[in-house]
Amino acid sequence: MYTVHLPTNTTLEIFAAVGVIAGLAILVRGMLGYRAAGRLSGTSTSRISALAVGEVLVSGVAEPIELTLVSPLQSAPCLYYRSRVREASDGDGRNLFTEERAVGFRVRDASGAVRVFPRGARFDVPNRFDGTSGSWDGGPVGLMPRVGSAFGPGPDRESQIAALLTVRDPGRDPWGRPRGPVATILGESAGVLMAGTARRHYEEARIDAGEVVTVVGQVLPFGQLEDPADANLVDGSADLAGDPEIAADLAAARDAGILADDPARAWGNAAIEGFGIGRPVRAPELDPAATPPPPPDPAIALRADAAFEIAPEDLVIAASEQVPLVISLGAPGEAVARGRLRFALGLLGAVLAIASAMAFALVMDGTIH
Repeated sequence: MYTVHLPTNTTLEIFAAVGVIAGLAILVRGMLGYRAAGRLSGTSTSRISALAVGEVLVSGVAEPIELTLVSPLQSAPCLYYRSRVREASDGDGRNLFTEERAVGFRVRDASGAVRVFPRGARFDVPNRFDGTSGSWDGGPVGLMPRVGSAFGPGPDRESQIAALLTVRDPGRDPWGRPRGPVATILGESAGVLMAGTARRHYEEARIDAGEVVTVVGQVLPFGQLEDPADANLVDGSADLAGDPEIAADLAAARDAGILADDPARAWGNAAIEGFGIGRPVRAPELDPAATPPPPPDPAIALRADAAFEIAPEDLVIAASEQVPLVISLGAPGEAVARGRLRFALGLLGAVLAIASAMAFALVMDGTIH
């Protein structure tokens, strides 16, 4: 004879409490999606060539400027990523790795381009890589942990396509990177993740160069940004400027007039793109007896000016205290649809929370036992 063990009151209470918490969390996420969708649908799209100071919604192709990023889980060149690795269902669910970064980029439509400074932005970007490793079969298909710097180009598009279409040895790196004990962002070798470990869930969201994005934020002159270098990056590293001692030193240097506010004053010839490596884009300051270099390449000079030279009156998009910055992947219609879907799921979360709360109350008063 088999004995069936029904859940105890304590177990039912735990399940009901978890249901309430999960339902409320889904509801909050849904409300945030509803607010974002309402903000997008209630703001008309502006032509970049006709921008004026104030809140604006623009949509166009994202273009890299000075830097690109390399994503942690797929080594993909991008402008933004949000990556997470956590223990899967047979683990304890804890996060093993989380990282979110973005770099400044331009949005270009048919009328022109505008620079976006992403510090303080909320990113609405769905996952494009979502996989779970087995206990013994290594990482999921497509997992390629980053082994170098977070900045710089990753494998080119053709190499990525070839790697995904090739049946490969799971212990071999399709990018041809060094084998052996090469450290990755996960603290393991550059090949497969260590077999025999607990199952892991991998998630990565990205904005790649050339993709359509929708941006809602504050348009203001570049000269009004308090710290353009800080506003140009979003990462999970320590904010050195937030350290009281460093902040005091920076303030003292600014007050004394010894903190240069442009690359040429701060670095001299080192601020010239290509100086010492290839051909400079403008004539460096050389000793009169030195042999002059070849004349600058006009095309390289134009590219350098477009990336590094921003006039104080040039309009840019950034976050402000009055206008939050939201960057969404896709055209406005796609972003609105995602927000409405999250709102619908939020309503289901509300139903779950209410039902779980009622069940909890019935357990507590002894109706269910």
